[in-house]
Amino acid sequence: MAEWHKLSPDEALTTLRSKSDGLDQAEAVHRQTQHGLNVLLGKSKPPALLVFTKQFLSPLIYVLLAAAIISLVVGHYIDAVVILAVLMLNAAIGYIQETRAEKAMEALLKTAAPKAKVRRDGKIMLLPARQLVPGDIILLETGDRVPADARLIEVSNLKVNESTLTGESMPVDKHNRTLSGNASLAERKNQVHMSTIVTYGRAIAAVTATGMDTEIGRIATAIAEVETPKTPLQKGIGKLSRYIVGIFLAICTLLIIVGIARGLDALEVFLVAVAAAVSAIPEGLPAVVTVVLAIGMRVMANRNAIIRKLAAVETLGSATVICSDKTGTLTLNEMTVHRMYLNGDWIEVSGDGYEPVGDFKKGDSIIDINDNDNLVLTLKIGTLCNDAMLIKDKGQNGIYGDPTEGSMVVAAAKAGLIKETLEKQYPRIDEIPFQSEKLYMATLHRYNQRNVAYVKGAPERLLAMSKSIVKGNSVSPITKEDVDDILDANTNMAKQAMRVIATAYVEFPPEIDDIEDHHLQGTLVFVGLMGMADPPRDEAKQAISLCNGAGIRVVMITGDNVITAQSIAEKIGLPAGSAISGAELHHMSDEELFAQVEDISVFARIEPLQKLKIVNALQRHDHVVAMTGDGVNDAPALKTANIGIAMGITGTDVAKESSDMVLADDNFASVVAAVDEGRAIFNRLRNVVFFSLSTNLAELLSLILAVSIIGIAPLLAVQIIWINLVTDTSVEIPLGLEPKFGDELQQPPRHPKVGLIYPGLLFRICFLALLMSLAVFFIFNWAQSRYSVEEARTLAFCSIVTFSWLRVLNARSDKHTIFKLGILKNKWLLVGIATAILLQMVVIYVPFMQTAFQTVPLSIGKWGIVLLAGVILFAIEEVRKIMLPNLFAMGKFMPFSKKSAATDAGGNK
Repeated sequence: MAEWHKLSPDEALTTLRSKSDGLDQAEAVHRQTQHGLNVLLGKSKPPALLVFTKQFLSPLIYVLLAAAIISLVVGHYIDAVVILAVLMLNAAIGYIQETRAEKAMEALLKTAAPKAKVRRDGKIMLLPARQLVPGDIILLETGDRVPADARLIEVSNLKVNESTLTGESMPVDKHNRTLSGNASLAERKNQVHMSTIVTYGRAIAAVTATGMDTEIGRIATAIAEVETPKTPLQKGIGKLSRYIVGIFLAICTLLIIVGIARGLDALEVFLVAVAAAVSAIPEGLPAVVTVVLAIGMRVMANRNAIIRKLAAVETLGSATVICSDKTGTLTLNEMTVHRMYLNGDWIEVSGDGYEPVGDFKKGDSIIDINDNDNLVLTLKIGTLCNDAMLIKDKGQNGIYGDPTEGSMVVAAAKAGLIKETLEKQYPRIDEIPFQSEKLYMATLHRYNQRNVAYVKGAPERLLAMSKSIVKGNSVSPITKEDVDDILDANTNMAKQAMRVIATAYVEFPPEIDDIEDHHLQGTLVFVGLMGMADPPRDEAKQAISLCNGAGIRVVMITGDNVITAQSIAEKIGLPAGSAISGAELHHMSDEELFAQVEDISVFARIEPLQKLKIVNALQRHDHVVAMTGDGVNDAPALKTANIGIAMGITGTDVAKESSDMVLADDNFASVVAAVDEGRAIFNRLRNVVFFSLSTNLAELLSLILAVSIIGIAPLLAVQIIWINLVTDTSVEIPLGLEPKFGDELQQPPRHPKVGLIYPGLLFRICFLALLMSLAVFFIFNWAQSRYSVEEARTLAFCSIVTFSWLRVLNARSDKHTIFKLGILKNKWLLVGIATAILLQMVVIYVPFMQTAFQTVPLSIGKWGIVLLAGVILFAIEEVRKIMLPNLFAMGKFMPFSKKSAATDAGGNK
């Protein structure tokens, strides 16, 4: 591939075998057969049937299918139908989730320019952009979306917004001069790239690459090639599935051996195996987890975090690193004039963003605008020598045009100098547009029968063009001391990450009504300096402080320069660390970056695919990486990150479709709010898993005890399905609505290797399951020696159901008692318990349900036995929380590497 930026316009045309009049039509058609259409190719989608079939590829599903087949073989059709219904429901949920997840390429296709102005056979024509070929001559003007990568041939004041491709927040000045050396994408000022926007000027360019060969095409390829990593929840469920299958095989083998040893016939052994399979599988858990995550999505949406992928809701709760863009996320994306240097004095300007409200202060004193002619003159120059406008849209102030120019219009409006009014008083009669070669802009205005040129530009350039300077109420010759003072002030503001613009003027007699560069050289009267910056969000500072307390590293990745990025990092309280540029990163190997990435807090001047490199390096350190982005350039990194976060206001469709979450307000504080909610959601999921698995294990242990000692199963398969799918689900979903306790951001992040199940939680599950199984066994053993097997099973059935009603109250926290949490705080849980009680009464007392579930009515006395056992088990766990609150905390937190997580408020690592 030619390095187009190193070639002159003529050399580029020669290399492309083209000419300034463009290709002839026949050659264009021939080249299209060689290069193909100028389109971005998406990844082919798998058939819907295949996606649906994939939902059955899980160890849990295999076991349930086996149980259904066994039920059919032995004639237990009700059991088989219920199990198969559960499988179909779970597959439908998985199918819906997956078909909504892969839309990144579809959005990317929409970003390509649909039409292009092309010169062919010496004539200008409007063609579909897909018909462009390398060598075509295209014409660009303000507002155009660039249809292909191209080398600039002729340029007139061209500015291009490349933020969606390079991350540079400001429009880039373009030229057609030859560049030397290895220029980064952002530094190729003599090239334009597909899907960027022309914001100013005009140009003629020769197409150098089309379709998938363009820079955006490379990103499209990267998206197609990226494998989406599994979330910690998905990994946890997968690990849990493998454990359950192992347990099932061992217990089924044990039960078959015991059944044969007890002299049970083959049918009875099969029935016991089916009961064991059903009790081992938490049938309702996948559906309940899905509902809990969906509810979490709504909660996050209320806090401006819109979740696109259901399984990723909890991932933010385990984030250890947040890689954030600077512009618009940590900052307001609203350039604002903050300081001015006039006549040797510093003037501070209050107010942020585009609201025209603020004061001008010298020291602690507010300046009266009417008493400071120099200030008025500077603001007047800044707003008249300017093409931006202050606008109001839906009640919100904004700017139309260049952000730097817009900041000067807003500053003038703060002083009551309204651009529209000034333009009527000082009509513009001529101008010299800004050009990167000249480094200034000048406009000529008529006022009181005389003409005056207002000039703004780079301080060094305007100083070189000035012969005088405004001092007080007079004009004096400019001295070397004046120049040194102004340059020192310029440096001072630059170190504060400010963009500095100088202002000057020169008066002309009425007969001069057009201006050229020679009119200004050595004639200007220098007025002052204006320093503007994109201010940091106040809420971002607080959010980063919360991240520090929550053990989460915040890393800034931006297209801006190192000085600007470091200055903003300091202002928002980003933890100390080194800063490197994209050029330095380019020369680092993957291993070098891996060794240093833990100590880097700021990445500046970063190119698109370098973000992917950074995310990969962090993930190699076992970090759970959250990545924010808004442009096409961010899409591969957003998709590779454990959770990609796109901007809802400024974000491109590509970024949004590649992300797991979209910020409705583009605010970093909303990321931290999502972390808070994510941690709370994961705690709720753990509570649900604890409750569900303790029930399943209690059922299994009850089966083992009863079959081994008595030779009779205390529960039937259909009864176990009722417990798992109806009784438990009735309370599991409200359990997933448990309000936050309030200490979520005072805990360290959960280590990626610590999933839903950790040793302490496993011990707690086993502890309560053992207590419940013993209680069920003793009640069943006592009843079967006195009553019929059906009544004994009904007692055992109602016992484990009653234990569930009370144990769900235990499950609200692993260390806080129900009294500390608030008995009535989770009202939906109380409704769920009441619903479960009502449904259980239906199963026990409605005749056709008695037939289906083989139950008999129970007397009040027998219910008393069941309730007494349940209250005792409930009290044991609540007393344990008071006496030994951290008994089951083993393995809940794992240590990170030294930079991965800070010490939490409680001293945990």
